[in-house]
Amino acid sequence: MKPTLDENGRLVPREDYRLATLNCGDEDFAIACMRSNLRYGKNQKREDVKSHHYIISFDPRDGTDNGLTVDKAQSLGEEFCKEQFPGHQAIVCTHPDGHNHSGNIHVHIVINSLRIEAVPLLPYMDRPADTKDGCKHRCTDAAMEYFKSEVMELCHRENLYQIDLLHGSKNRITEREYWAQKKGQLALDRENASLSEAGLPTKPTKFETDKAKLRQTIRKALEKATTFDEFSALLLQSGISVKESRGRLSYLTPDRTKPITARKLGDDFDRTAVLAILEQNAHRAAEKTAAIPEYPDSIMGHLQRTKAAKTAPKQDGLQRMVDREAKRAEGKGAGYDRWATLHNLKQMAATHNFLMENGLLDLDKLGAAVEDSRKALSEARESLRGIEQSISDKKNLRKVVSDYRRTRPTIDAHKKLSGRKAENYRQSHEAEFIIYEAALRQLKVLAPGKKLPATSKLNTCKCQYKNVGFFKNNMVGKPTFLFSTFTPPQQ
Repeated sequence: MKPTLDENGRLVPREDYRLATLNCGDEDFAIACMRSNLRYGKNQKREDVKSHHYIISFDPRDGTDNGLTVDKAQSLGEEFCKEQFPGHQAIVCTHPDGHNHSGNIHVHIVINSLRIEAVPLLPYMDRPADTKDGCKHRCTDAAMEYFKSEVMELCHRENLYQIDLLHGSKNRITEREYWAQKKGQLALDRENASLSEAGLPTKPTKFETDKAKLRQTIRKALEKATTFDEFSALLLQSGISVKESRGRLSYLTPDRTKPITARKLGDDFDRTAVLAILEQNAHRAAEKTAAIPEYPDSIMGHLQRTKAAKTAPKQDGLQRMVDREAKRAEGKGAGYDRWATLHNLKQMAATHNFLMENGLLDLDKLGAAVEDSRKALSEARESLRGIEQSISDKKNLRKVVSDYRRTRPTIDAHKKLSGRKAENYRQSHEAEFIIYEAALRQLKVLAPGKKLPATSKLNTCKCQYKNVGFFKNNMVGKPTFLFSTFTPPQQ
C-alpha cells in the first residue's frame, strides 16, 4: 500500500498495467457497487463484507518459457471471473511484477459481495440463496477448493507451470510472517551496515522469524524421537510444549501465551505427519538394534530341531490395485511391473467373486449398500462424539486430581509450621503451592463436592456404540475395500 513517487512527489504509474470491469456498464466500479448496494439495501454497515479479493499468480518462468504476456494473463483473468463469479460486479487488474521484483505476472480479481443477477447453480454452491440476485457471495472451503482446481486446470490447458494447490505446503508462510521476515531482514541489514562501518563484528546475515526457529526446533526433535512422549520431552527441553486437541497439534513457545497451531506452520507439523515420522524412526531404530544371529538359520534350526515361526502379511483379503504407471515413474523395474500385473489380475478376480457372492453386481444394490454403510457410519460417529468428550473431560480431571494428590503432602507439611519457618518453607516450595492452588480451583469446577473422585472411576469410561454391528450383519468380507474413503470407528 505504499505508492511509488518520483523526485517531485508525484505518483508513478506501473508499467504494463491492465484494468477492466465486468457488469458495471459505463460507470466506475465503486459507483456501480454503491448503486447496487443501495438498491438491495445491503452492505450499509461498517462490519459488512463488501468485497472479495482473489489473486491468480503465475510462475515467473511462464513469461520466458511459455510466452505468457500481460494481455494474455488479463484475458485469462477476465475469463475466470466470468465463469466463476457470474452476476457480480468485478474489477480485473493485471500487472507484471510486485514489490519483491520476482517477475511473476499476477491478476487481481475484486468482486462486489452482492450479486445483482440470478445465476445458475455452480458446482461450489450448496444453497439456493447462492444463485439469487440480491444475495451475497460466500467464500467457503468447498468454494476455495473448487477455485484452486479450476486454476490448475486453466494452467494445464494453457501449458503453463503450476503447483499442487489442492494439498498444503510443508512450510506454510502466512502473509504476516512474510512481511515480518522482510522487515526483520531489512532492519538486520541496516544494523550490520552500521556495525561494519564502526569496525564492530556483525550479526548473522539471515533473519529468521519465531515461526522459522520453531520449525527448525521441531524438525530436530523429530530426527531423534521415536515416540510421541519422547518427542514432547525433547521439545520441552527447548521450552516448547506440544498439546493435542481434537486430533490437532499446537505448539506453545516460552515467549507466547497463545499456542501456534500446526496448520499455521505447515503440513509437516500436523499430527498425521508427526506420527508417521515417529513410526519410521521407531522401525529404523528396531532394525539397527535387532540382534544378529550367531549361526545361520539352517544351522540354528538343525541345532534347535525347531524353526522359528515367520510372520507374513495376510494376503487372503481384498487389496488395492497397484498403479503401474506411477510405480514405473518412481523407477521400479520390469520384475516389479510383472508382479504388479499379476497382482492386479488377482485382485480384479477376487473383487468380482466378492461382489457375486454377496449379490452386489447390480449397481443399484451396490449403491444402496454404500448408502446404508454411510448412514451407519454417520450414526456411529454421532454416538462417539459424546464419548470422546467424556474421555477428554475425564482425562483433564485425572490430571487435576493427580496434581492435587501429588502436592497435598507439601501443603499438609506447611500447615504444621508457623512463623519464619512456614514462610521459608513456602518460598522454597512455591511451585508446588502454585500447582496445588490451580488444581484446587479446577476441582471446584470439574468435580464439585467434598470427596475426590476415585481413581478407578477416572480410568474407566462407559461407552455405548450404535449401529456398530451393521458392517457385520449386512456386509460380508471386508467393507474397507469397497468403501475405502470411510474408516470404521475404533475403540
